[in-house]
Amino acid sequence: MQQIPGLYFAPSVTSGRGVYCREDISAGSIIEICPVIVIPSHEVDIIHHTDLHDYYFVWGHDDDQAAIALGYGSLYNHADFPNASYVLDLAENTIDIRAIKKYHCRRRNHHQLSW
Repeated sequence: MQQIPGLYFAPSVTSGRGVYCREDISAGSIIEICPVIVIPSHEVDIIHHTDLHDYYFVWGHDDDQAAIALGYGSLYNHADFPNASYVLDLAENTIDIRAIKKYHCRRRNHHQLSW
């Protein structure tokens, strides 16, 4: 796992926990590269019957697998106006989180998820 200095998680007023940073982040910067645990297609249905249901990413070239992000990858919250985005790197089995606009210290990092 690779992440910028000062990244941490803490309680969020809107939903459980959120990801924050103690330093400003420039637009375009990589915030975190999160390795993933890939869940094979024949086990994906099991996730829907567990607490992991709210934390997984659709995965695979045919979107038939799932992945659990390590690091803080599964703790970023959704936002209507996100300040971060993510890229699924299927070849490296990572999720890359990048700032899409300048992040000001003490605001929660959001990235828009597609589900």
